[in-house]
Amino acid sequence: MKTTASTALNLYISLAYRFLIILVTYTLCRIGFYLFNSDLFQHISFAKYLRILYGGVKFDLSALLYINSVFILLHVIPVPFKYGETYQKFCKWLFIISNSIGIAANLADFAYYKYTLKRTTATVYSQFKNEQNKLKLTGDFLADYWYLLLLFALLVWLLIKAYDVVKVKKVRQFGWPAYLFQTVLMLAIALACLTGIRGGWGFGTRPITLSNAGEYVDTPDQMSLVLNTPFCIFRTLKASKLRHLDFYDEKNLASVYNPVHLPADTGRFRKLNVVFLIIESLGKEHVGSLNKDLAGGRYKGYTPFIDSLVAQSYTFTHTYANGRKSIDAIPSVITGIPSIREPFVLSIYSGNKTTSIAKLLGDEGYETAFFHGAPNGSMGFSSYTHLAGIKHYFGQNEYKKTGDSDGTWGIWDDPFMQYMAQTMNTLKQPFFSSFFSLSSHHPFRLPDEYKGKFPKGPLPVQEVIGYTDMALRNFFRTASAMPWYKNTLFVLCADHATVSYFPEYQTTPGYFSIPILFYYPGGDLKGKTDKLVQQIDIMPTVLNYLHYDKPYFALGFDAFAKGNDNFVVNNNDGNFSFYQGDYMLTNDGKENTALYDLKTDRLTRNNILQKEPLVADKMGKYLKAFEQQYNNRMINNTLTAK
Repeated sequence: MKTTASTALNLYISLAYRFLIILVTYTLCRIGFYLFNSDLFQHISFAKYLRILYGGVKFDLSALLYINSVFILLHVIPVPFKYGETYQKFCKWLFIISNSIGIAANLADFAYYKYTLKRTTATVYSQFKNEQNKLKLTGDFLADYWYLLLLFALLVWLLIKAYDVVKVKKVRQFGWPAYLFQTVLMLAIALACLTGIRGGWGFGTRPITLSNAGEYVDTPDQMSLVLNTPFCIFRTLKASKLRHLDFYDEKNLASVYNPVHLPADTGRFRKLNVVFLIIESLGKEHVGSLNKDLAGGRYKGYTPFIDSLVAQSYTFTHTYANGRKSIDAIPSVITGIPSIREPFVLSIYSGNKTTSIAKLLGDEGYETAFFHGAPNGSMGFSSYTHLAGIKHYFGQNEYKKTGDSDGTWGIWDDPFMQYMAQTMNTLKQPFFSSFFSLSSHHPFRLPDEYKGKFPKGPLPVQEVIGYTDMALRNFFRTASAMPWYKNTLFVLCADHATVSYFPEYQTTPGYFSIPILFYYPGGDLKGKTDKLVQQIDIMPTVLNYLHYDKPYFALGFDAFAKGNDNFVVNNNDGNFSFYQGDYMLTNDGKENTALYDLKTDRLTRNNILQKEPLVADKMGKYLKAFEQQYNNRMINNTLTAK
């Protein structure tokens, strides 16, 4: 039996229908993503959301054409056996399995997004490749978000049922007109697919990427509503390269912003011990003493010990993380290099020569160590700290008491911090030591003996932060009896902020707000000033406080220096938030998009970009200088003072 025109069209109609049902499924996933995270996307009108849904179709088409490229090819090749029953069964399960993976990726971001404030990209594979307990972590995630697993099963079941609504009619052989007709169709469909993958066609049209989502939104954070997770993964599979910039000549560039620090005074170098305490997910919102204006002045927070430490420390009014992931924090704090667009340690520039505070102090005779209670290799910390010049790494392997493990991430904070205090007591002074906590991480568990001991807030992380706060209290109690204690400068900060409850922290500045404290029990380093400080400022602040007398490279500022012309920068998916004085400027990587006066508009509701062009221009001048220094030095591998 030879094929007829209607029979041939039936196959292409079924192909179009099946592509349509998966396209509708992605739209449903986009709606579900918004509903699941609606508290993070405020002030979106119905009309605006319809535009977001409309824009999302372009990105869904691109992702689905990638995923279904083989499925489409198997349907459009001009051969008669593609109508066979066995062939079509294979195509069916290829379609179901490949698209189920895409659906799963979208659903995973329903929960994961609120911790990173960005769609998952290809860097997630590198981020977790060193974890020794991937199955355990996956199991914990599925246990906590079991309803997403049910939703996944429902969507896949519906996809299977919908697939067979339109069936392919059988054909045994072709005549030459059918071969010719289907060959022409194959070429036309190939051209249509290429156009869909690129997001358009024409001279000068570049394939769409993540930043193109900005066309359909008012603010950068809303771009995740337009995007889908498979698209973000596909578009970031290739390592991104920075673009060489020439906003300024070298002389003028250095006069605007210079990351090479020169000795500020001739004071004698003070060989104080230095200890960094980096606390997982400790958003500034959770610290009561730093939020005396919340809840009508009645807010107590969840960190009574940190509150007591604040009173004995030096801190600042506005303190920020430079990134949203743990993997962003280590190079920011220890090396003075933030992550821009993608984690520095996962970028193609991660092999550049850098100068860390550990390396500089090590050259001055310091013993250097890093403590992290996870299995060695977790998060790639052991590799990075080795490259940063830290001589000793103490992880779960060195701790050895497996009975103190939380069963997911590693050793509970309290016993591991006691181990750290005792181990530091064996280090030769002066020493530099850094600690990275882990208990205040999803799945937010407590040791059995501490369940019900700490206040429960509206967010699951807050109870566990209470436990880590207790672990810090016990650490300082133990450390205070050590001979090195009063000769030690402690710096406490978070790796990043986390989910928020108060509207004051459900803003771009709020999503990056963390505590940064400098505590010196042997001195009078106490107080609080109205200044902007970020993670990359920690390294130059400590070195200058010690009167370090050699040039060094760090992209941050000395927080104790006089004047307020410093700035803070953080970047999410290529979108800059740039803070200077009372203002925050947002930039999509090409042009300024918004300006807010944070002193009078903490909730960032009033974009004054058009009203204050001089302020925006001045801030843009510094942002361009930062971008040029960052990009060109990364490209040229000049991240040192020499």
